Amino acid sequence: MVRRKNSVIVFGACGYTNMGIFWGANEESAGDKTTVVGSSKKDLMGLPETVVNVFGYALYLAQTGSKHDQAKPLKGFGSAGILEIIEDWEGNTYRAVYTVRLAGCVFVLHVFQKKSKRGVATPGKDMDLIRERLKVAEHMARELES
Repeated sequence: MVRRKNSVIVFGACGYTNMGIFWGANEESAGDKTTVVGSSKKDLMGLPETVVNVFGYALYLAQTGSKHDQAKPLKGFGSAGILEIIEDWEGNTYRAVYTVRLAGCVFVLHVFQKKSKRGVATPGKDMDLIRERLKVAEHMARELES
């Protein structure tokens, strides 16, 4: 179950109760926040509930300084600074890409359903969008730090 309370998304189900994902740079809980770039929040909330719960829990863990078992470095970025979570559900593959390396925040860069049937690689169009949103996140992080 996903409940929305003001700007806080509370995830409950699959044993994950009372876990909050704090959205936006202006939250009162400045130490534990997630900032989304572009349409990532809307895209996340449009996914099946089971997938939202997996991604939500992974983002919660990132907020607390931990890492979900399914979080892996996204290839093509040269380090473990950009992480990807892949969830297969009912024959579809969903991905969430985020970084924790900027301003002590979790920046959600892209959430999407992989539609390409060619292998497991992230499609070029999505990689371009992730690169573009990473630049935006870096700019946002500089503003947060100043």
